[in-house]
Amino acid sequence: MRWTEDRSENVDDRRGSGGGGGMLVGGGLGSLIIAAIVFFLGGDPSAILNSGATSSAPTEQRDLTKEELQLREFVQMITAENEQTWTKIFSENGMEYSPAKVVMFEGMTQSGCGTAQAAMGPFYCPADQAIYMDMSFFAELQNRFGAQVTEFSVAYVMAHEMGHHVQNALGTLQKTDQLRRSGQYSETEMNRVSVATELQADFYAGLWAKYTENREKFLEPGDLEAAMSAAEAVGDDNIQKRSQGYVNQEGFTHGSSAQRKEWFMKGYNTGDIRQGDTFNALLK
Repeated sequence: MRWTEDRSENVDDRRGSGGGGGMLVGGGLGSLIIAAIVFFLGGDPSAILNSGATSSAPTEQRDLTKEELQLREFVQMITAENEQTWTKIFSENGMEYSPAKVVMFEGMTQSGCGTAQAAMGPFYCPADQAIYMDMSFFAELQNRFGAQVTEFSVAYVMAHEMGHHVQNALGTLQKTDQLRRSGQYSETEMNRVSVATELQADFYAGLWAKYTENREKFLEPGDLEAAMSAAEAVGDDNIQKRSQGYVNQEGFTHGSSAQRKEWFMKGYNTGDIRQGDTFNALLK
């Protein structure tokens, strides 16, 4: 993908800052709360629930490498392009957009939703309206789940998490949380709600890509294919096959590989936010 000149100031880079010590939650009420947040807003809650309570020694402060500084600049660029695109989309629909913050960290850090760990994968925390990303996730995406990782793969994942911020701004996350808290729905039913939530974030990622391409002409050959590869890698069926050897659709929380690719491309091809009602499409 082609880099643009835009950079956002809403990126908090905590890598190399030291700290990182303290107790990792595991097995108690705190871990259940964080796992619930991860479950609904992206990431694998089993990494939290199964980790056990362990401690981590503080990391030493260090200077970031040239490559790490370049990665920060890339994240600042993608954050800026999300801010510009969603400001435009909200404005077109008579609304005002408030940007999210992006936090880059390594190992672990504190978020408004509790302790953020690398094992959780990138996630959005509605409490502080921030996206938390340990960039080692992308090596895991490639090495463990077979994704083709490129710059646009990173952009897709960030745009997906920005999609959750959009859902928070539109009140969607509040509604799904009310459903969960009501206790009226079975685990299988709530899994379907979770799938609809995640696929809508994929739709928003595709919508972002379309609007940004129209404005910046930043896509290059192979970029959309890289996004599709990442979407396929994190499909529930692919993860289940690799982790347990079989597929259980009732256990889906993020959608199948085919669904994730379908809704991303629907966002990209339609360029219309009104076409992203995954809840009506999936929960009939």
